[in-house]
Amino acid sequence: MSDYTTVFFDGLGIHFDLPSVAFTLFGHDVKFYGLIIAFGFGLAVLYGGRGAWKWKMSLDGMTDVLIWGTLFGIVFARLYYVAFEWDYYSQHLNEIPAIWNGGIAIYGGIIGALIGAAIGCKIGKIDFLNLLDLGALGLLIGQGIGRWGNFFNQEAFGSNTTTALFRMWSPKIRDTLEASQALLAEKGMSVDPALPVHPTFLYESVWCLLFFLVLHLVVTRYRKFKGEIFMLYGVLYGAERMIVEGMRTDSLYIANTSIRVSQLLSAVIVVVALAFFTYFMVRAKQNKLPGRMLPIIPAERPKTEKKKSKKKDK
Repeated sequence: MSDYTTVFFDGLGIHFDLPSVAFTLFGHDVKFYGLIIAFGFGLAVLYGGRGAWKWKMSLDGMTDVLIWGTLFGIVFARLYYVAFEWDYYSQHLNEIPAIWNGGIAIYGGIIGALIGAAIGCKIGKIDFLNLLDLGALGLLIGQGIGRWGNFFNQEAFGSNTTTALFRMWSPKIRDTLEASQALLAEKGMSVDPALPVHPTFLYESVWCLLFFLVLHLVVTRYRKFKGEIFMLYGVLYGAERMIVEGMRTDSLYIANTSIRVSQLLSAVIVVVALAFFTYFMVRAKQNKLPGRMLPIIPAERPKTEKKKSKKKDK
């Protein structure tokens, strides 16, 4: 199989060969997907470290959070996917640990990361609510960049469209749609492998990076209480995922129904997060927040005093 696929963007009038392998190291192919995910993760960690320094959070404690959060995030991302594809994995138990073959779910990763972060906060004596706010911003960075890994893999795309400006098509997309056409028809989605599709990876990437900038501004200037940014993340990301998931052709479904797992979960997250945000915002305006919810003022970088030289009169 070729390491390249030709991608066509009809709305832009361009096409190019897209590689899936970045380079070969010690006889093993290193794919762009993994590199991009790692790059997004690295930027998220750097942002979190900077925020921890400003908020006077222990960097040793943040290391505990990073280790536990990463470990649980990877495990739960895989278990979440396997659980909703159990018909297949129940017959192929040996493939469950084979995460390198693909098959992870973002929501599973977030759930696992939260559990791991809670453990890390307990061990490292970190304020969990502050950590949630920093973590939400890190997630937006990681998701916004990581979705481009889906582009290099030519996956996580949407249904057919002939009007979207960034509509795309490739032989790999065609093959994927042909293989899943019958299953999608059962779920009430009709697809034509010969037509371009919505680049849902792009929609989510732009949404996440845009709202990272918005929430970064909120957290640095307007945050009223701890946990506020995490709640807003739940509202904003949940709303986006609820919409975009409805376009995708690779959704996980509840049993034999046509109900998409991520779409339903996103709707629940939006409602719950919005309810919590509204309640605590009202309490904040009434000055009735409990002490543990009150935000700290980010520490400014220490300024070195400049000694003024005195000129002697001649």
